[in-house]
Amino acid sequence: MPIPSLRPKPRKNNWRYKPLGGVRPAYSPQAWRSKKYRPRRKQGLALRLIKVIVPAGILAGLFSIVFVVSLFAWYGRDLPDPDKLLERSIAQSTTIYDRTGENILYEVHGEERRTMVELEEIPEYLVWATIVAEDRQFYEHSGFNLRRIIITAVKDIFTGQRAGASTITQQFVKNAILTPEKRYSRKIKELILSYQIENKFTKDQILKMYFNEIPYGSTAYGIEAASQIYLGKSVSELSLAEAATIAGLPQAPTYYYNHQDALQGRRDYILDSLAEFGYITQEDAELAKEEPLKLEQRKEALVAPHFVMYVKELLSQRYGERLVESGGLNIQTTLDIEKQEAAEAAVEERALNNETDYGAMNAALVALDPKTGDILAMVGSRDFYNEDIDGQVNVTTSPRQPGSSFKPIVYAASFIKGYTPKTILWDVVTTFKTEVGEDYTPHNYDNKEHGPITMRKALAGSLNIPAVKTIYLTGISKVLDLADALGYTTLYDRSRFGLSLVLGGGEVKLLEHVAAYGALSQEGIIQTPRAVLKVTDSNGEILEEADEEPTGERAMDPEICRLVSNILSDNEARAFTFGSSNYLNLGERPVAAKTGTTNDYKDAWAVGYAPSLVAGVWVGNNDNKEMKRGAAGGVVAAPIWHHFMQAALRGSPIEQFAVPAEIKAEKPVLRGETGSEVTAKIDKASNKLASSSTPPELVEERAFKEMHSILHYVDKNDPQGPVPKDPTQDSYYEPWEQAILEFLAREKEKREAGDEKAFAYDALPTEEDDVHTLENIPIVSIISPLPGKIFTTNILTARISADVPRGEISKVEYWIDSELFAAEEKSPYNLEKTILSTSDGKHTLIAKVYDDVLNMGEARVDFNIDLIDIAPAINWLYPKTDIILGANNFPLNLSISIPNPDQQRIGVVRLKFFYQAETSSQSRLLGLVTDPEDFDKIELAWPSAPGPGIYNVYVEAEDYKGEVYRSEVRRVEVE
Repeated sequence: MPIPSLRPKPRKNNWRYKPLGGVRPAYSPQAWRSKKYRPRRKQGLALRLIKVIVPAGILAGLFSIVFVVSLFAWYGRDLPDPDKLLERSIAQSTTIYDRTGENILYEVHGEERRTMVELEEIPEYLVWATIVAEDRQFYEHSGFNLRRIIITAVKDIFTGQRAGASTITQQFVKNAILTPEKRYSRKIKELILSYQIENKFTKDQILKMYFNEIPYGSTAYGIEAASQIYLGKSVSELSLAEAATIAGLPQAPTYYYNHQDALQGRRDYILDSLAEFGYITQEDAELAKEEPLKLEQRKEALVAPHFVMYVKELLSQRYGERLVESGGLNIQTTLDIEKQEAAEAAVEERALNNETDYGAMNAALVALDPKTGDILAMVGSRDFYNEDIDGQVNVTTSPRQPGSSFKPIVYAASFIKGYTPKTILWDVVTTFKTEVGEDYTPHNYDNKEHGPITMRKALAGSLNIPAVKTIYLTGISKVLDLADALGYTTLYDRSRFGLSLVLGGGEVKLLEHVAAYGALSQEGIIQTPRAVLKVTDSNGEILEEADEEPTGERAMDPEICRLVSNILSDNEARAFTFGSSNYLNLGERPVAAKTGTTNDYKDAWAVGYAPSLVAGVWVGNNDNKEMKRGAAGGVVAAPIWHHFMQAALRGSPIEQFAVPAEIKAEKPVLRGETGSEVTAKIDKASNKLASSSTPPELVEERAFKEMHSILHYVDKNDPQGPVPKDPTQDSYYEPWEQAILEFLAREKEKREAGDEKAFAYDALPTEEDDVHTLENIPIVSIISPLPGKIFTTNILTARISADVPRGEISKVEYWIDSELFAAEEKSPYNLEKTILSTSDGKHTLIAKVYDDVLNMGEARVDFNIDLIDIAPAINWLYPKTDIILGANNFPLNLSISIPNPDQQRIGVVRLKFFYQAETSSQSRLLGLVTDPEDFDKIELAWPSAPGPGIYNVYVEAEDYKGEVYRSEVRRVEVE
């Protein structure tokens, strides 16, 4: 228990109240005056000597007193004023805490590690242990113990043995105010100051100064630092045995630390002394002796070392190195211990695989609260203590090339300028002319081309070619303006950057990069990364304190950020490049993320955010050595990011990103439409522009899209403005157009070679129909019939011959007058067909021959038809006459035939089936058959049985002239 005062208790056996004792005189003045001691007269010489020596002794004594006083005055003239002792600056350790203010991350100190404590914080038994060990007359002397000094001096002179005579006050003066040099002048100053201090301060004040400033070995100055270094706990938590151990150190710290058997003996001696003088019981002392001695110089706690050093450097710039190292500051930082542990675990888990598989020796991670800018976790390297990888270099604050992870900043700038996520860009290999040096031809990571693609898909899939076009359309200066607003400090020299900036051509700091992504999550509010929440000095005065809810600065319009977040959080949009199962996806929890990889595989990145947490990962080598091919951000950095985000967000509410508003744009190219539509008349045979020679039936009006780059439709400086009057004024118009044409030509070759994945596009033909020409028209001759031929039968026959320049007849059509009579598509293309409706008299036979593209040639011949009409014969096949049927025989199939001799002209076009009851004069129509194809058997179903009775069934045939012929009657009885 702490004690309010260390004044001793009035006890009879208390050693403080035992008389110090003294030397009794060997004679008395009364004895001197007795006759016994009077000198004899015969001793005149002795008397004379005494008369000489005594005055001389008195003079010598007076001279000695004057000398000593002068000596003390001389040495005391330059000593510090004891009145100002409490005002002097004492080196104290600066303590850095996490955001809770409870977990110590590190103690910053110079050569002296010291943490001040109040006397009340020190256990009572530790105070008494120190007094019995170092200065048992502490409460009785006035700064020094003259008797002990004399005894020590005598022993030193006559035996050569050195013994300690310094009081607690003297030890404090020697170690805290004067130097520890072995000189009499220093000893005199020590005595003077000790006396002065005893007269100026209380014993409790002296003890407090002693406990806070005395050295305990190593860098431990003061009792609190000793407790932390040797026992790993605060002085207020020390047990009795530990207190006795610490109390025994000041006599010879280094010796006792290196000879802990001797230290144990001193501890036990101190415990026995405490029991002897009644400050503990002997039983307590014996129990404490049984406690093992566990004194070891612990490594200084260094949690989140890169973060701690970042904070130290930050505050040293603000307050100076001296105050930070020895000013006793208490610093409450922004670090979240749990998230820091999650970050370290994520880096460590993947580090070995990255080293083995890809030659990536290092990794770094930093995480922020995007709403405040608080640095929640910082891992500056894989291993702070690994010199082989420059482990103490904090990569989170070191400039590195970000690769494609810089693309969201560029696209955000393009949206600010007026472009939209639906804007169409051509992802085709394009060469960008440069004023100095070689031309620039970017390629995608997979070396593929994707044709026309939206900005949304290009950003999600991290395509390089559209990104370079985007930064050209946006303007490098506009991108850098936005970067400045987002807090990037490494892109100040604008003359260094070209179009490759969008692919990571400018170095950025991971910490600033993550903060910029944080602004996207906060709808455009950028919070400067902060590491310190509160700083107090050694007196508890607040030097600085961060706002709980910082306002930040607006860098972008909220709608712009919503667009970018919507794209980066769309897992399906990036699936065509990364696959649907990738490390940028956290399942049901919406996150927006982007990877980056430099072309030479020196840097790999993954940066992403949820609404309340943003984190970034870098993987690579500090010496800029290239990693192995394939060490892309999605492969080596994204798994670390994924692991950390999962752990850091576990158990937190799932938050949604705000949905962007629908963007309305007048220009099709800004609405996601590819090309502009035009119509043209096309020859279906040649797929070229129709000409006057193209057969009408082969002319087709088709819609086509003219494929142009975006520069054909927009002025890059005013994308929402009027269409350029002369787009060729843009220096990149021709190269972009040419790149599209070359791409379409390559894709056409792929399609023709059977590649079904090739880009499907039908270009507007530029050539006219060249297959329908006079030279290609077939030459036709009719071999038979000869002109004037008279056909007296119902069969018309014809034979032709044809010369077809294209080599192949596709079909032959035979026309009689102006009506198509027959068509033949198989060789020998001759005609033999029954004449049905053609009237007698003169007619013209036309033979039209078509080639494979419907070039047509024809020949004509006149002929005559003179046929004798013969009435058709209608023969019943079923039923037979006088047949008796039951209701179960229905439906009943009626069938007839009409014989067709070659000399007989058959022109039946319609057949009607009737039945009539014998008791009735009215006939009923059963059904109708038109244009029968098979005259050998013509059928009609009688669907249901009539009532019982006798019925007559007959058929009427009508020819093409309208004449009607009636069959014989079949008599049927229905029971």
